[in-house]
Amino acid sequence: MNQEKLGVFSVSFLLILSVAVGRFVVEKNNLKVTSPDSIKGIYECAIGNFGVPQYGGTLVGTVVYPKSNQKACKSYSDFDITFKSKAGRLPTFVLIDRGDCFFTLKAWIAQQAGAAAILVADNKAEPLITMDTPEEDKSDADYLQNITIPSALIAKSLGDSLKSALSKGDMVNMKLDWTESVPHPDERVEYELWTNSNDQCGKKCDTQIEFLKNFKGAAQILEKGGHTQFTPHYITWYCPEAFTLSKQCKSQCINHGRYCAPDPEQDFTKGYDGKDVVVQNLRQACVYRVLNETGKPWVWWDYVTDFAIRCPMKDKKYTKECADEIIKSLDIDLKKVDKCIGDPDADVENPILKAEQESQVGKGSRGDVTILPTLVVNNRQYRGKLEKGAVLKAMCSGFQESTEPAICLTEDLNTNECLENNGGCWQDKASNITACRDTYRGRLCECPTVQGVKFAGDGYTHCKASGALHCGINNGGCWRETRGSYTYSACVDDHSSDCKCPLGFKGDGVKSCEDVNECKEKTVCQCADCKCKNTWGSYECSCKNGLLYMREHDTCIGSSKVGTTKLSWSFLWVLIIGVGVAGLAGYAVYKYRIRSYMDAEIRGIMAQYMPLESQPTPSGPHMDI
Repeated sequence: MNQEKLGVFSVSFLLILSVAVGRFVVEKNNLKVTSPDSIKGIYECAIGNFGVPQYGGTLVGTVVYPKSNQKACKSYSDFDITFKSKAGRLPTFVLIDRGDCFFTLKAWIAQQAGAAAILVADNKAEPLITMDTPEEDKSDADYLQNITIPSALIAKSLGDSLKSALSKGDMVNMKLDWTESVPHPDERVEYELWTNSNDQCGKKCDTQIEFLKNFKGAAQILEKGGHTQFTPHYITWYCPEAFTLSKQCKSQCINHGRYCAPDPEQDFTKGYDGKDVVVQNLRQACVYRVLNETGKPWVWWDYVTDFAIRCPMKDKKYTKECADEIIKSLDIDLKKVDKCIGDPDADVENPILKAEQESQVGKGSRGDVTILPTLVVNNRQYRGKLEKGAVLKAMCSGFQESTEPAICLTEDLNTNECLENNGGCWQDKASNITACRDTYRGRLCECPTVQGVKFAGDGYTHCKASGALHCGINNGGCWRETRGSYTYSACVDDHSSDCKCPLGFKGDGVKSCEDVNECKEKTVCQCADCKCKNTWGSYECSCKNGLLYMREHDTCIGSSKVGTTKLSWSFLWVLIIGVGVAGLAGYAVYKYRIRSYMDAEIRGIMAQYMPLESQPTPSGPHMDI
C-alpha cells in the first residue's frame, strides 16, 4: 500500500513539475506611504490569495507593529492586544513578521483582533511571492472562508523601514491601492475560470462547487446582457514518456499519456481514477463549446452545477450516463458533445485538451496557471477568496468607469458616494436633478441628460439645460413668474441656451426680470390727448374726451374724423360692388356674342356637305331604291 502511494506521489510530482517550470506571475497592488516623510513613497506589494482584496478601490489606514506576538501565530487576546479602531481614527493595518505558521492563520488572528488589513514583512531579501492557502485537507483550516480582510506581502527592506519609523515614535500612515490591479479598458469584461470536475479534493473542492452554485445567477445575467465574455478552462498534465506504460499513467491519463489528472483519492485501490476526472473535464469543455456555437454559453453554468449535485463521486454517479441525462434535460446536442470528446483510448491528440494545455502557459501580463481554481479577469489572475461578492468586486473593477452594469452598483458591492453631499457635484434640488453619477470606482460629476434635454457645464459648479425643449426642464434655468392669469418667461425654446427677458421686462433673465414702466420712460402713449397706465409686462393707453386711441399710430382720433372715415369706407364698398356688377354684365354680353358667332360658323360648315330644307335639290342621275 505504501509503495502504491509512493508511486502516486512520484508521478504526481513529475506531472506538476512539467508545469511548475513555467512562468508564475505574482499579482501586485500599490502601497503608498504618506507619512512620515523619511519613508514617504509608492511601493509594490503582493496580493494574498485569500481574504477580500478591495479590487477597484483603496483603503487608508495607520500601521501598527505589536510589541508581542509579532508573527501572529497566537491569539492577540492572550496578550491583551486589540486593533479595533476608535471613533474618528483611521483603520489599523497590522505589520506582521513572516514565519512559524500559515499566512492565512496570521490574517485570521489579526482580523479577530480588529485589524482592517495585514502587511506581512518577508524575512529574507527576495522577489515578492504570492501568499496562498494551505493544503486544507491537511490542516485545521475551517477559518479560511471567514477571512474578509485584505492581505499583502511586502519586501524585507520596506518592513525594516516601517519598523524603524515606528520605533522612533513616528505615525506611519499608508494607502493600499487596488484601482489598477485589474485592467479596465472598455465596457466588457473577459474572464476565465480554471476549474475541475473533481469533488473529492477536500475543502478546496467544496469551496469551488459552492462558488459555482452561488455565482451562477450573476454570471448568467452578465453573459446574457453582453457585459461579459466567459470561458471555462481545465488544467491537464502529460505523463513523461518513460512512464506512459506504467500503471500510474494508465489510470491517470487518456490518449496514451497525453492528458492526465491526479487520482482523486490519491489511492489507486479505491474510487475513481485520474482519467475519469480528465474525461469529465473534457465533457464539460465540450458542453461549453457546443453551447457557445448555439449562442447560449450561459447554460454551461446550469450543466456544471447540476452535475455537481446529481453526479457526485461519493454516490458512485460520476459517470457518462449521469452526465448524459443532464445534457438531455438541458436540451444540449448530445451527439455533438460525444463527437467533441472523441475516443479517450485512441493514440491521437485531442484538439480540445491540446488547446487547454497551450492556454495554461502564460501570455502577456498573465502568468502560467498552476493553481486550482484560478480566476482570470481581463488577463490578470484574481487573488483572494473564491466567493461571489469578492469575485464580483474584481470583475466590476474591470469595466471602464461609468459603463458598469447595474449589478455592480448594488449596496453589497458599492458605496454610493452621491448620497453624501451629492458627491461634491452640481445639483438642482428644486427639480431633483444632479450631475453626480455613481460608479463602481467612485463617482463622476457630469452634467446629465434629462427627458432628452442635455445639460452643459463643468458638472461641479454649474450645469445648464441647452438645445430645443430645454425650457421644459426647470424653465431652462431662466426667470419665470406668474401673476394672476399672466405668466412670463425669459426662456426661449430654441437651440440657444441664453435667458432673455421678454418684451416689457428688463434684467439678466436668470435671477430676475423687472417690469418696464413704459409710461414713466415715455416710450408709448405720448400724444396730446393720451392717458397712459402701466401694467405688469405691458401698458394701457386711453384718450381724453371720448376720443378713440389707435395703438399702431400712437394717436387719438376725434368723432368727425370717425364719421369721415366711415363715409369713406361706405363709398369704397359701393364702388367695389358697382365694379363687380359691371363686370358680370360685361361677361354675360361676351358669352352671348360668342355663342351667336359659333352658331353661324357651324351652319356654314354644315351647308357645304348636306342640303338644307330651304335649298333646291340638285339635278342629275339618281337610282330608285
